[in-house]
Amino acid sequence: MAVYTDVGAEELAAFLDDYDVGQLLSYKGIAEGVENSNFLVNTSVGHFILTLYERRVAAKDLPFFLALMEHLHARGITCPQPVTNKAGEVLGKIARRPAALITFLDGMWIRRPSAAHCAALGDVLARLHLAGLDFGKRRANALSVDDWRSLYESCRDRANKLQRDLEPFLASELARLEKEWPRNLARGVIHADLFPDNVFFLGNKLSGLIDFYFACTDALAYDIAICLNAWCFETDHSYNVTKGSSLLQAYARVRPLSGQERDALPLLARGAAMRFLLTRLVDWFDVPAGALVRPKDPLEYYRKLRFHQKVRGVRDYGIAEK
Repeated sequence: MAVYTDVGAEELAAFLDDYDVGQLLSYKGIAEGVENSNFLVNTSVGHFILTLYERRVAAKDLPFFLALMEHLHARGITCPQPVTNKAGEVLGKIARRPAALITFLDGMWIRRPSAAHCAALGDVLARLHLAGLDFGKRRANALSVDDWRSLYESCRDRANKLQRDLEPFLASELARLEKEWPRNLARGVIHADLFPDNVFFLGNKLSGLIDFYFACTDALAYDIAICLNAWCFETDHSYNVTKGSSLLQAYARVRPLSGQERDALPLLARGAAMRFLLTRLVDWFDVPAGALVRPKDPLEYYRKLRFHQKVRGVRDYGIAEK
């Protein structure tokens, strides 16, 4: 369960007194997610999400995340909205952690996405990228290629405990990514963590996006690469080209990909796999004692990275070259 910091009922009730959300009826920890402590809060007014920000989420970045959700909502992207307290602020503190109360978004995430789900994702991702073009704030990606070496260094001595020869594999791949990483692609606001559990559906209709706490300014096509990794592989770690094609074509109908972006996609996909392999590897060894959280398997992304290393071109992902 993604609850690093527990919250008592009296403490939560006192926190909610600062909001016009009625009286606390019940609350419980939310299982999904690994970065923050999340609670479903039920009051006499309705349901809300309480998020306590921990680990990789820096307090200085919270105004960016919360303002972005408001900006995207105003431009037609369905996502939760921060609730303003009686002092007119969207950020508070509870259990010695910065915290925000967020509106509840109806829907559920899909455990086994179909090609149709992938198409819906591609469409909304392109619309998100366009909606973010006039967002006034900027935030550097704290987990991009320039930051992967420090992650690698923090766990290199333990990597081979998880799998034989994992450390030299990481060293070789990281050196190549640092040397060849594309720096001249179209940039803007990206979600950077749009896994299936951050995309809600009602039936087969996409109902909204959540968890913007890795959002940043980076190459738009990198966001696509993250989604290909997260949505288009099967449980046996094989790439489903039908799902990939559905995602990419739906995206391109809303925001056409440039020739540079198409050419860069295989390398971006490798980088996205490396990013999640490294952060999962760090979490695998460094989950705080007593945290009610199950680390995700780093080797899932090792296997995906091995696939990307064999890709001959963007056609292997399900879309034609420009």
